[in-house]
Order: sequence, then C-alpha cells, then structure tokens
Amino acid sequence: MDDGALGVYVHLPFCERICPYCDFAVVRAHPLGEAVETRYLDALLAELALRRDDFAGRPLRTLYLGGGTPALLRPESVARLLGAIRDAFPPDAEPPETTLEVNPSTLERERLPAFRAVGVTRLSVGVQSFDDRLLHRLGRAHRAEASRATLRAARAAGFEKVSLDLLFGVPGQSVAGFVADLEEALAFAPPHVSVYQLTVEPGTPYATAVRRGQLAPPDEEESVAMFQAAEARLGAAGLRRYEISSYARPGAESLHNRRYWARLPVLGLGMGAWSTDPPARGAPFGARRANVRELPVYLERVEAGVSPGEPAERLDARTARGEAVFLALRTAEGLAARGFAREFGAPPRRFYGEAIAELTAARLLAEAEDGSLRLTPRGVLVSDSVFERFV
Repeated sequence: MDDGALGVYVHLPFCERICPYCDFAVVRAHPLGEAVETRYLDALLAELALRRDDFAGRPLRTLYLGGGTPALLRPESVARLLGAIRDAFPPDAEPPETTLEVNPSTLERERLPAFRAVGVTRLSVGVQSFDDRLLHRLGRAHRAEASRATLRAARAAGFEKVSLDLLFGVPGQSVAGFVADLEEALAFAPPHVSVYQLTVEPGTPYATAVRRGQLAPPDEEESVAMFQAAEARLGAAGLRRYEISSYARPGAESLHNRRYWARLPVLGLGMGAWSTDPPARGAPFGARRANVRELPVYLERVEAGVSPGEPAERLDARTARGEAVFLALRTAEGLAARGFAREFGAPPRRFYGEAIAELTAARLLAEAEDGSLRLTPRGVLVSDSVFERFV
C-alpha cells in the first residue's frame, strides 16, 4: 500500500530512569549532557541525509518523536531537528501532524510552551496510572500529581491534541483501581487515550521478578474486566476505539500510528528505529529496515557515513499478505476485501479460507458479503490468537 506521502519516526533513546518492564532501545542519561545531545542530533541529521533519497518527492504527512524520553531534548534541539526533516521533503497540503512523547516531569512540563512554539502539534503523555502505589511498582520516576500538573500545563500551553497513555494488568492493580484511573483521565477531557496491557518482556527485571514469584500480574479474568471497563467508560465519554489499544474523539486519531496499520511508508531515524520502505523495483511489497540498538555502534556507523540499518528485509507476497490482514484487523474498520484483492490479486478467502471459516464459526471474526473482515468484540479479547492464523 502506498499513499505517495511519508511519515517520519525519530527515536530519542535517552531516559533519566529505565523502567523495569521496558525492553525498548533506551540508554540511561541522568542528566542528558549537552555534548551527548548535540552528537546524537548531528547523527540523526547525518542519517537523514543518507536516507532521504529513498523517500524523495514524498510530502511529509506525519512526524513522531518517540523514545526513550524525547522531551529531554532542549527546545532548540527539537527546533533544529524538525526544521531539517521538514526541509528534506516537499510540503504537504497541511502542516504535518507532529507528535512529541512527554513524561510527567517538572523539566518537560516547563518546556511545553517552547515545544509548541517550534512546531510540535500533538503530545503523548505517559501517565500510566494515577495511583502512586502502582507508579512506584512500575518503577516510574513521576507521581500522580506530576501527571495532573503536566496535563494542565499542556492545555495552558495551547495543545489541543493531547493523548494519555494508561496501563492495565499491572501487578497489584484491581479492576476498581483501573476504573478510577479511567475516570480521572476522563476528567481532563482528553481527545485521545491509549490503553495498553502491561506485557512482561523476556530479559527485563520484571520478567525476572515474575519468574521468582516476587510479582504477580492480575489473572486473565481481571485483565479482561479491565479491558472491557476501558471500552465502556471511554466509549460512554465519546472516545471511539479505532484500534485495539487506541480511543479517540472523531478527528483526533493518531495519523502517524494509522500509517503503521495501513502499511504506509515511514522513515525511521535513530538508534533502534524501524523503517517501512515504499514499494520499489525488486521489492513490490516494500521493505523493512531496523537500525542497530547499541548507541556507540549507531554513532560510529553514521559518523563514518555508513547506514546504521541492518540489511533490508524485502517482503515477499506471503509475508505481505499476512501483515496486511493482521494489521488491518487491529483497526475498528478491519480489512477491506477489495483493497486486499487489488494488491494481491484475490480476496482474503482465496488465501485464508480455512482460517476465516473457523474463526467466523467461533464468532471471533465477522465477514461481510464482499469478503471484508473485522474482529468481533469476542475476537478483540483474543486478538493475538486470531492474528496467528494469518502469519
């Protein structure tokens, strides 16, 4: 799939503290020194110069600064970065949606007006919970009052597009406690809320604690109840679930995240960043590239004028078909059979007839007359098991 446009993701890996459940490509920097910041920024711009020709002529539609903790960068560094990326590609009809991830801290909160002044249009705030006990258990550096202050400061700075991240399935969390988090989040009238189930990733301190019996996540029944509570509370407040973990008021959906679910081109810059390259000769279904996850290696390669990415994975038809199905099924709209047939030569049933028949019989998938597919409410609860049938 290709809309002729481009999204850019920039990974800023620096964190003042690394959360024990995190397996992202991050490095501890407390504080983030100016020399380290400048060197990394220079490397990002050098990588942009190496990669821009692969996306030449594409208007910039979305720009996302993630991490890590990207708001640790000084506003003047963010301004330099945004300016270079915008100058590298033609302007779109509208200014690009420009998202910055923010953690609730005094430093980041004080910088919000300056971030808005340099062109950030959307904030994603890592609240996670309004319960100090759970924040401590998660290893977060902030407390609930810092989240409240940051959300107030975002409004005061003039940000209309603000997203809150909440976690459920946290050890020690109750259904009632999660509902309280939802209600407090809604008190700020956010246009967008992302609700993620805590995943215990192998190799993290959390995984070690769970294996030793020191932490016990809520059982499956409780986690399902939390998910359903999010659906009910957020839906009643006018936030529609447009993707498994994402809820928004009409018009407030994340345009950048939609690019991933639609398999549209995204240039990833920075340590550990992923790119989705557009279709090209020899790669009719596009390609994926992953940058190295080690900061010294990333810097050395870019400073030597060498790509920091691993060899590109050119997607074959089988892989692309599977990804087209499960990524579209993540969305409320589901998979459009006609679009799928235009790309792959036949509707989904031609390739996945047995799986579709079994999943619809189990009431996990709903199939329209034209062959389009979407998850049922029951299917959403076991979506990973559904997706496995297509990959």
